[in-house]
Amino acid sequence: MVDTAQRETLGFQAEVKQLLHLMIHSLYSNREIFLRELISNASDACDKLRFEALSDPALRENAEDFAIDVEIDESAGVIRISDNGVGMSRDEVISNLGTIARSGTAHFLTQLSGDARKDAKLIGQFGVGFYSAFIVADRLEVTTRRAGLADDEAVRWVSDGQGEFTVEPATREGHGTTVELHLKEDAKEFAQAFRVESLVRRYSDHIAFPVRLAEAGKDERRAVNTAQALWTRPRNEISDEEYTEFFKHIAHDAEVPLAWSHHRVEGTREYTALMYVPRRAPWDLWNREAPRGLKLYVQRVFIMDDAEQFLPLYLRFIRGVMDSAELPLNVSRELLQKDAHVDAIRKGLTRKVLDMLEKLAADEPEKYQQFWREFGEVMKEGLAEDFANRERVAALLRFDSTANDSAEASVSLDAYLERRKEGQKPIYYLLADSPEAARASPQLEMFRRQGVEVLLLTERIDEWALQHLSSFRESELLDIARADLDLEALGGAEDGLDETREQAYAELVSRLKKTLEGRAADVRVSRRLTDSPSCLLLGADDPGIQMRRILEATGQPVPDTLPILEINPSHALVRRLEGLDDETRFTDLAHLLLDQARLAEGRQLKDPGAFVQRLNRLLLETVG
Repeated sequence: MVDTAQRETLGFQAEVKQLLHLMIHSLYSNREIFLRELISNASDACDKLRFEALSDPALRENAEDFAIDVEIDESAGVIRISDNGVGMSRDEVISNLGTIARSGTAHFLTQLSGDARKDAKLIGQFGVGFYSAFIVADRLEVTTRRAGLADDEAVRWVSDGQGEFTVEPATREGHGTTVELHLKEDAKEFAQAFRVESLVRRYSDHIAFPVRLAEAGKDERRAVNTAQALWTRPRNEISDEEYTEFFKHIAHDAEVPLAWSHHRVEGTREYTALMYVPRRAPWDLWNREAPRGLKLYVQRVFIMDDAEQFLPLYLRFIRGVMDSAELPLNVSRELLQKDAHVDAIRKGLTRKVLDMLEKLAADEPEKYQQFWREFGEVMKEGLAEDFANRERVAALLRFDSTANDSAEASVSLDAYLERRKEGQKPIYYLLADSPEAARASPQLEMFRRQGVEVLLLTERIDEWALQHLSSFRESELLDIARADLDLEALGGAEDGLDETREQAYAELVSRLKKTLEGRAADVRVSRRLTDSPSCLLLGADDPGIQMRRILEATGQPVPDTLPILEINPSHALVRRLEGLDDETRFTDLAHLLLDQARLAEGRQLKDPGAFVQRLNRLLLETVG
């Protein structure tokens, strides 16, 4: 009999209430996922106890081998999932079942589309898999005892998913957890033996522990999964469906992965790895401090969930397992950082991931394009982080280009080199804030006239990344917005101005320099403009617009540099300036010339009010 004085009724965290409402009323399209999620949780609990028992064998309490039991009572409409894993204490029950990490819940809820089928696929990715039980059940009872605690220190958690739950003392023989679901009337099918067995075989066949099925009133418990770690089996014995279901288990992702690599290394280093490329980016991809890495096993014994030491940070989206025969069972994160075996394995796994991506790009370009849309920006970090594989990473990059009809980043550096003009050596690129700003940039005018392709780099990381890639396949990468760009190699002077004509505009250039002092580092006649009146150039060491914004966002000091203004003397506005004696109008036009060049490349005006006043004066003169 439970002491009601020790029973406590608590309210769910606000986000959990919202989530429970969603589970109960909306997500009917794929209700069977609840069983996959609960069995995965049970498997994780067994893994964790097996690991903790390495340092404290008494936690096992002389228990039998780990197993997961699914008991069904069709007449009562009840299904129970039990494990002999690590279990939970009272505090852990309240923490784990009454609240969800706020960051994960908030992102889960913001990702919801309103489409029940699509929303169901999000379950599990944000640590909310347990609550999927409320899709099929109107009441949940969880009885659990933490390994190491006494039988009478177990805890019972009960909820109908309506906003509150109760926690009370209980008794449980043996450590572990039992989740009891009282099924809704329209979900009684999940208490049928054939239905449960088919779902276990479909979703949980790869679980490394036996999943045993029992029916109420029968003593028989029969294993319904193969209970063999998938990665230990030969590749030719594993179907694509099995690989896919294993990915869904370890990544808590309902979608089919884009690619996977399963290999075993023997000899000096002995390990097995199974790695996947997900179809979608995780919500916390840009949080470099978020847990990441492969599941680490040593001789098939689970060690840790997020072993980040085996892949570089720019490959943090890779999911999978790594099983080593060499590392000690008591390995810690600190030891992993100092182990020579780990460094060798890291190099090998990194090469395998790059092999996998290269194969995907060559054999299935459409899939690779999907990968690039999800993970392209992260891959660019590899230029700075992986010097040994920099050329291979660079070959995997994709960019927008003036040769593209759309703004899709689909051009590789190799493709650029294959179709560059005869005699052209460098790879030319332009940095901009958006595809629209890049395509409208006056910097491109001479390149279009000469038929030279230019890569358009519009992602926030591009300028920083390319600081670490000065050349590719012996071809230099050059920013066309730099003042020191050699235009002679492109024939930029053959239709442009010779020194004599430049001298003819020396007086205008001098007046502009004086007028724009403090706003422009220099003014000069352009050889690159054909249609626009002006453009801005950067000094050789000046940060571009993307780098300036990165520095500002991170609170670092931004160098106070001035742009170089180039003018097109063939343009009517510049010719008007040349013969203008009214100093006030000359000053207004000169500043407008500079400001419109700033706007054309996506920069913000430091004094938009002054710009509007000058523009209004000129408009009044025009209409007056």
